[in-house]
Amino acid sequence: MTRGGKEKVQDDPERKCIATGEVQPKAGLIRFVAGPGGELCPDLLGKLPGRGFYVASERAALEKAVSKGLFSRAARTQVTVPPDLIDLIERGLARRVADLIAMARKAGQAVSGLSKVKDWLEKGQAEILIQASDGSEREKSRLRPPRGTDAYIGCLTADELGLAFGRERVIHGALAAGGLNERVVDEAARLAGLRNVQPQAGRRRDRREGNEDA
Repeated sequence: MTRGGKEKVQDDPERKCIATGEVQPKAGLIRFVAGPGGELCPDLLGKLPGRGFYVASERAALEKAVSKGLFSRAARTQVTVPPDLIDLIERGLARRVADLIAMARKAGQAVSGLSKVKDWLEKGQAEILIQASDGSEREKSRLRPPRGTDAYIGCLTADELGLAFGRERVIHGALAAGGLNERVVDEAARLAGLRNVQPQAGRRRDRREGNEDA
């Protein structure tokens, strides 16, 4: 089973993490290449030319790769590692997840706001529940994912979700079935691994009322 909670497909490409030594699906790894000037380049889209090497999308694995000089060893040449490499990757992944959610919203496959999300959940239209990591736990407990941990994204902040939905801050969002669904889940799983955000099971409903982000 992948980090996002989905069943592993047998023909998913796999690669070995240079830090942990584990072989796992590419979806849970970050690809790197050595640039023409010897600089280390994170390849979040997996499309840069050159021989790639991989690190699990986990802060501890990346920190080990940096501290032990594993990038130069994997590249078979000396590479220059940006001092803010991990923060750079984290910002890039957060922006990618937000951009994919924004694309889903424009395609009519995503909504935000407590009322709209609750309506989608009740109608069975929501496939994935999205909630801000820094939102009120009492308020977030009013909604439950449609089917447990594999249908919940909780690694984005309210500001980052706001960017996705064209608003200042967003606490609740939902994704319907569609072509972008799997891509959002995969990228969110990589970001969650980097931010050490654990998948959350279905939430209990709180008896008290909370404020609604309209």
